[in-house]
This record gives sequence, structure tokens and C-alpha cells, in this order.
Amino acid sequence: MASSTNAQDAAPIRIGIMGLGKIAQDQHIPSVAANPHFQLVAAVTRSRRVQLDVPMYPTLGEMIAATPGLQAVALCTPPQGRCALAREALDRGLHVMLEKPPGTGVGEVEELAARARDHHLALFATWHSREAPAVPQACEWIADKTVRGGAVIWKEDVRKWHPGQSWIWQAGGLGVFDPGINALSIVTKLLPRRLFVTRAVLHVPSNQQTPIAAELALADGEGTPIDVALDFRQSGDEQWDIRIDTDAGPLVLRGGGAQLEIDGAPIVAAALQEYPRLYERFAALVRLKAVDVDLAPLKLVADAFLIGRRVSVEPFED
Repeated sequence: MASSTNAQDAAPIRIGIMGLGKIAQDQHIPSVAANPHFQLVAAVTRSRRVQLDVPMYPTLGEMIAATPGLQAVALCTPPQGRCALAREALDRGLHVMLEKPPGTGVGEVEELAARARDHHLALFATWHSREAPAVPQACEWIADKTVRGGAVIWKEDVRKWHPGQSWIWQAGGLGVFDPGINALSIVTKLLPRRLFVTRAVLHVPSNQQTPIAAELALADGEGTPIDVALDFRQSGDEQWDIRIDTDAGPLVLRGGGAQLEIDGAPIVAAALQEYPRLYERFAALVRLKAVDVDLAPLKLVADAFLIGRRVSVEPFED
């Protein structure tokens, strides 16, 4: 009996991917292909431009019905409606990986986590920027330091990074918080105490539903300030920087967590890749039938929308 169980554990997890946009094509599909713990057996897409050597279906339900032995699904769709898809997958007995953000509201993701536990299935709300090369080293270094404050600057050109993605401007699409939540995921991983929003200003194009830029003031229970500036209107190179001031000098993460400086000195980052590490974690969760859902980044975004002062700015046309 033990040998049969071991053989079953060694077999690749039969996984499907739903949503074959840029992030799936650039990251998920290559990561699954390179991971011996997984076998990509099906996909869901309405696009006829994507070519894969697996059967493709227009809906999640059709993929599940037509794919015997399907065990897991990675949901790479826009966040609107993602929780409904995850609920359907869990109710059909599938382990679920959620792209970030895991959903459009905190409550619906909390319900998903409870549902996964009830079904004894894995649910993984991923935060890929936490797996950036320099982030684990930054977390290790800062663990025994006293944090005095910090600042986040996260600026990029939306036309370069989200071309033609109209969903990002619709309610639930998060706008500039779609990339900005990556920064918040790193900060909430780095810092020892919970953060909350004390002030927010949201710059919303007059013809859209979500902000194109935002400024946040964050703090923890000791009053440690973290200032956040997010902007989709960047021209030229992106700026994805986090600075944390400590009693042992400043820690600076640049390039979205790819580079680390401590007290002005560059530190060689480990040779880590974000999505391969996510799939290693998902494989472990599937074996354990465990839930890994950290909502700290999403709660900060939700609070920013709740208390933020909205400023109407010029219309945005892609």
C-alpha cells in the first residue's frame, strides 16, 4: 500500500491553465513545462491566436468535463470573475492556483480559502514579486533590524505593460494597483508588523473607473511611516524601487526586487526565478492539500479604495 501511495505522489500533477494572455504565455506555460511535478494537459481560451500542443476549450466546465484525471488548474484570467471560476474548480475537485490579485474583493477570497479547506484541496494565492531574486535575502537581513520608515516608488508606462487591456480600467480591475500590488506584496513580506492605510489619493481618469496613479501613506501599529507613489504615466524606464530605513542603514530593492543594496553597497542576489518558485510551492501545497492565501496586499488596496480621496484627471485612451 505504501509503495502505491509513493508512486502516486511521484506522478506529475495533471494541470490545466485558464486564460492564455501574456502572463500565461511568458511565465506559466514555460514554468509548467520545466517542472517535473506538473504535466500540462489542457487549456481554456477564447483566443484563436494561441497555439499549444494540448486540447483547448472555451470554458472551464468544458475543459473539466473533457479531461479525465485533471487535478489542478491555474487561473490566469483578469481578476473580475476569477473567484467564481475558482469556486467552480474547487467544487469539481480541482486544486487551484490564483494569479495576482487573487480576486476583486477580500471577502470572496476568504470564502474561497474556507471552501478549499472544506474540500481538502490546495488553494494558492500567488504573489510573484515575493519570489524576485533579492527579496528572500532582503527578508533575512531585515529580520532583526528596527524599521524606522520607508518609501515605495512604482512607476511604469501602462501602454507598454498593459497594452489594450481594457479590463484593468473597469471596476475590479485595480488600475495602477495591478502592478502596485506587487510592491505591496513585497513590503508586507519584508516588514514584521501589519500595515494599514492612513491616507490615500487616487487619480482617476474622467472616462475610466480605476486610478491611473495613487499616493498612499501607510503605517504600522507603532506609527512607522511608509510612503507609496504609484503611477501608470511613466515615460522612459520603469522605476520599481523600495527603500526601508533601519537602525543598521537603508535597505533598497530595485527593479521590482531583482537588485538589493544594503547601506549603499550592492548585494549579489540569488539566482532565483519567480514563477518556477511559485510552481514548486504549488506542487507542495497539492501534495499536502493545503491552503496558502495571504490577503495582506489586497487588504491595503481595498482600504485605499475605501478611504482614498478621488481626484479626476484627464481622460485615458489606449
